[in-house]
Amino acid sequence: MMDSVKPSAVTPAKSKLARTFAKVLHLRSATGVAPVDGNHKVKPRQKVKEDRHGHVGNVKVMTASHSLSQSFEKGEEVENNKVALEALLATLFASVSSIKAAYAQLQHAQSPYDPYGIRSADQLVVSELKSLSELKHGYLKKQFDPSPSAETAIVMAEIQELKSVLKTYEIMGKKLESQVRLKDSEIIFLREKLEEAINQNRLLEKRLNQSGQLSVLDNLHKSGLNPSHFMTVLRHTVKSIRIFVRLILDEMKAAKMDIDGIANAMEPCVVYWKDDHKCFAFESYVCKVMFSHFGYPNFSEPDDDHDEKPDRDLFFRQFMELKSVKPKEFLTLKPNSEFAKFCRNRYLKLITSKMESLIFGNLRQRNLLNAGEFPSTQFFASFTEMAKRIWLLHCLGFSFEHVSIFRVDKGSRYSEVYMECLADEVFLSSEPEVAFSTIPGFQIDRTIIQGQVYISPIANQDGK
Repeated sequence: MMDSVKPSAVTPAKSKLARTFAKVLHLRSATGVAPVDGNHKVKPRQKVKEDRHGHVGNVKVMTASHSLSQSFEKGEEVENNKVALEALLATLFASVSSIKAAYAQLQHAQSPYDPYGIRSADQLVVSELKSLSELKHGYLKKQFDPSPSAETAIVMAEIQELKSVLKTYEIMGKKLESQVRLKDSEIIFLREKLEEAINQNRLLEKRLNQSGQLSVLDNLHKSGLNPSHFMTVLRHTVKSIRIFVRLILDEMKAAKMDIDGIANAMEPCVVYWKDDHKCFAFESYVCKVMFSHFGYPNFSEPDDDHDEKPDRDLFFRQFMELKSVKPKEFLTLKPNSEFAKFCRNRYLKLITSKMESLIFGNLRQRNLLNAGEFPSTQFFASFTEMAKRIWLLHCLGFSFEHVSIFRVDKGSRYSEVYMECLADEVFLSSEPEVAFSTIPGFQIDRTIIQGQVYISPIANQDGK
């Protein structure tokens, strides 16, 4: 405050100067300009008392800078509090990120088990939880620091958060790398298991090929032949025929051919017990072609010269030679052998050009056979496997002194002595008759081997 000025001590000029000074102070207070002396304790308004003669009396001047300083201080305090709050939040987020990184490290250290990593991650989690607790209490008690260093704290907290995020990603990357290594190990293990399974299948296939006729007949001599050896070979022959028939049906289905229509064309006017039994019509067709001229040496034509007695020793040697060799290898080694001629001739008769064209869309296999070569397809491989079994049966049959083949005609009365029925439902009929035959029957000396036939539910009615 300014001292009071007595009227008697002030000249008119000084009174005018005082009024001018008061106006300047008032102007500075209104415009927010601080006084020159830097005094911050001036009130926004000044009161000037004048007497009736125009002299100033009891003037109390309060500097306007006091109010302005308070405003500045208040604004600065708000700004500092805002920065401090931002620093608090940044520190909070950094702590949360650190906890996430520590938790990721804890998970990663569990598998494979890493005691040091688990202990380190656990200590980090505990430390960050303590920091969060301190932040919470400081915020509730409003004890956070509003000093300018809070801006530095914000930057440091953001850096810490980024480091924690980076650490989390590094741990996730290590975890993914570990999973990749684990998957690679599983792949290697599965490949080994697959290779083991393939080898096992090959071994089983080899044993299967060597089972029955092969294993029993390895040390066989012609003098020790008996009908049981022939029946063993026949069982495997029937199995190979049915495998090839299933392959034909699968190929026809894939080519969207009319299976029912083809079955009816092969065996007309047959009623089947079950729809699945139509496969026996295809089996009958295959057997008719493949067993044609079975009773003649080397499946030769009936009009050839057969006055000479078959050489039993020769046929037995052919049987022993072929039984342990894969048909593909044999055809490659001996493309002009009797067995090679048999395969070529029977394939061309069994798979007609129309059938091959409908199934495969071309005649490549047929053209190769006509050119003296052998196809390398799976279809032809299955055919040659069946042909090999039939040829072995043929050679073994001619190794006996007396062997004959018979087929049961359609409409024949069913006989359990000569026939084996393919459908169990035949016993529902009072007088069953044969609809068609599939596998032919054989007689070796006095031993009868039944032929396989199909009995239709109303075959006897169709025949009348």
